[in-house]
Amino acid sequence: MITLIQYVLAVISGILVGFSLGLIGGGGSILAVPLFLYFVGLDTLPNAAHIAIGTTALAVGVNAYINSYMHMRKKNVAVKAGGLFAGIGVIGSLLGAYLGHITPGTSLLTYFAIAMIVLGVYMTVRKEPSKTGTLDESERISEAQKKCPKLTKSTAAKVSGFGFLVGLLSGYFGIGGGFLIVPSLMFSTGLCITRAVGTSLLSVGTFGVASGLEYAAYGESLLSIALLYVIGGVGGGYAGTSFAVKVPKKTLRIAYGIIIVLVGIYMLFRVGAI
Repeated sequence: MITLIQYVLAVISGILVGFSLGLIGGGGSILAVPLFLYFVGLDTLPNAAHIAIGTTALAVGVNAYINSYMHMRKKNVAVKAGGLFAGIGVIGSLLGAYLGHITPGTSLLTYFAIAMIVLGVYMTVRKEPSKTGTLDESERISEAQKKCPKLTKSTAAKVSGFGFLVGLLSGYFGIGGGFLIVPSLMFSTGLCITRAVGTSLLSVGTFGVASGLEYAAYGESLLSIALLYVIGGVGGGYAGTSFAVKVPKKTLRIAYGIIIVLVGIYMLFRVGAI
């Protein structure tokens, strides 16, 4: 039984994650699972790990679809490449969700916490991508450069391979996977970072909704909590984006990476892995 307080905390969780996404971009949604478990209090439910991951997947997917619409209006989406990545990747995400469903809860949270630590370390040490394709830069490049790269057989094979693997991880852990999708699209298609980010949201949305609905079919996704999270995330994202221009991006990224590592360690402690 979900209480009124837990519904309110779900909205607050959405605000916090949305704010972090607005600040640093990809990777923010990975905090949703520990927030659902230990802040909203879903850890008291049977199959808590699966419910938290299933609910997160659905919430992240819906939120990504909302954001992808905004990018489409700005013509920042390569529809063919994004559609292929999402179409093949959804097979991987459904398989990943099934594998997550049959993984014991304690083991699943242990693997998730390790993934958090790896992502946190990656965020603190990685270099910023080239500025080519950022909003300011895209205004200066030629019309030829703005066109999507051709989807050749070789490119399609790369996109399909990356799509399946990223979808598998996304479905298993219930995360958006944008931090993996963006570089995968840039590498396999040659998209600039702006179009890769916009295009990635098609896949994040598809993987999240597909995985979340599969968990819901198993009775392991709370639709009302996911909806409230999305509502909070919209407001938090707007606030985070507004605040982001006032603080150096690198500083935010490093600080956030450290937070993710610490939360991952905390989760390992809670599940008894350390």
